Amino acid sequence: MSIAATPSPAGLQGLKGERAGGRLRGAIARALPEEVRAGTPLHLLLDDLAGVSLIAPWAWSRWDPNWLEDIQRRKADPRFAAAFNRENICAGLRTGSSGLSFAGDGIATPDLRDPADPEGLHAFPTLEGPSMRRARRIDVSRNGAIRIDAHFQDSASTPDGDRSALHEYSLRATADPVSMVLLSIEAEPRVLPFAECPDAAPNVSRLVGAPLAELRDIVLERLKGPAGCTHLNDALRALAEVPVLVGMMDAQDDAQAAAASAH
Repeated sequence: MSIAATPSPAGLQGLKGERAGGRLRGAIARALPEEVRAGTPLHLLLDDLAGVSLIAPWAWSRWDPNWLEDIQRRKADPRFAAAFNRENICAGLRTGSSGLSFAGDGIATPDLRDPADPEGLHAFPTLEGPSMRRARRIDVSRNGAIRIDAHFQDSASTPDGDRSALHEYSLRATADPVSMVLLSIEAEPRVLPFAECPDAAPNVSRLVGAPLAELRDIVLERLKGPAGCTHLNDALRALAEVPVLVGMMDAQDDAQAAAASAH
């Protein structure tokens, strides 16, 4: 219905009227091709809307004691059959999964911000009533290889003022500093709604050898359906922006070297 960003690139308002589902990513590519090509923070934020919209209604489960009953009633209504046909879209909802018969519960989560690292995450806005939040962190360093440490969490507000997490993963990976090819990767499931969800984590090894910049497409090819997890895939696809972060480190190193040379 409305969208704003600072700075606001040309084409952003072209997203008004689009549905925030999977097809939104195609609309983003058409409206903001330069943002996509440059791997900007704005593109990363917009890309997340597709995944967040999928699970955002879960926030009501923290506030409405009849939420699960309402969901089960809608699932039995033929008019909503297509909306609830989620079988085999991911490891947690593969045929026979416990996730096909009930909605997952959440786990109480503390504030993600580290008091010892005030710049580690930006200030989170205070939201009244039911709300869903996707928070992510991607840290990149160099020690021979490029080292990547990333974290990802979906959480909802609760009536008592706390938060309840539904999805949470940590990722650790290394990449070649020249070719930017993925050398190793490990996913640690931390909070997930169904017993079958962690089965997707070992499959991330299929990405070894992939160029980081191409992960947005490669993840969807190699970890599709029951081989992957919708939310783990989102965390993995975001690593396509790592070369942008490495470029920023290179620029900083060049600037420091130039300053040292000038002195």
